[in-house]
Amino acid sequence: MRNVSPKPYLKWLKPTSVILVVGCIIVLVFLGTSVYIVDQTENAVVTRFGRFLKINEPGLHFQLPFGIDKHYVINVTAYNTEQFGFNTVKSGIATTYSNRTSESTMLTGDLNIIDVEWIIQYRIVDPRAWVFNVNEREQTIRDVSRSVVNMLVGDRGIMDIMGPERSAIENSGVALMNETFRSYGLGIDVVAVKLQNIDPPAGVQEAFDDVNKAEQDMNRLINEGQQAYNAAIPRARGEADRRIQVAQGYATERINNANGEVDRFNAVHEEYRKAPEVTRQRLYYEMIEEIFNGGEDAPPSVIIDRSLQNFVPFRDMGKGE
Repeated sequence: MRNVSPKPYLKWLKPTSVILVVGCIIVLVFLGTSVYIVDQTENAVVTRFGRFLKINEPGLHFQLPFGIDKHYVINVTAYNTEQFGFNTVKSGIATTYSNRTSESTMLTGDLNIIDVEWIIQYRIVDPRAWVFNVNEREQTIRDVSRSVVNMLVGDRGIMDIMGPERSAIENSGVALMNETFRSYGLGIDVVAVKLQNIDPPAGVQEAFDDVNKAEQDMNRLINEGQQAYNAAIPRARGEADRRIQVAQGYATERINNANGEVDRFNAVHEEYRKAPEVTRQRLYYEMIEEIFNGGEDAPPSVIIDRSLQNFVPFRDMGKGE
């Protein structure tokens, strides 16, 4: 019989080789289960035998190997988004799916049906609570958000929801959701609630558009009337104020003139009482002087005096010189 040489791969089955291979595997498993890196945007929740141990900050960390310690990496800086009533595909197109149509259909406070699509944005602020306190986290977030938005929409009329109350719904939604999530100990903070498309159902869309157009026309006419009012009323008030000021100025002038005449008369009367004859003579001379000087009240042609026997024309006396 001829000697059969052993196969080449059987040379590696020596005890020392097997021990070396097993040792390498153990080292790799040890390193793989005891060393990990936490990114700058993350925190790591560490457990030991399934019980919470600590939270590690970003950096290189070590833990007990072989599943004794486990870590759960949580991104604590990213803003997560949940969409309601629609899904956004990778191309960026918002598409409404049948399984999400029901969550966007709501009943308003004035008993109208409306389709509301919205999103919420939240951030994980307590990694430990996020990992341990709630099992179905995403579903809990969706259920609470739907409940809050349905309640806020149900308290308002359809025109208020589509108009002035939109921001109030968003702000109230943030406050109510945060209050509920804190009571659940979910470990998140809702930073924004954004209402997207708000439309009536397709069957009444045309009638709703007609009503909306009529209200827009009404508001436009009201604004035009208000503008005309704002343009006419100040002008009329300005004209009224001007006329009042003119009248007040005229009244003041007449009163001042009358007071001046009264003061002048009183002064003359006082002098007359002291010397009646002298005052009478002085007044007579002043009147004659005014007549000869062609005053406002003087006759243009003649002087009449009871002590004279004839009318004396003065108009032509100076023409011969």
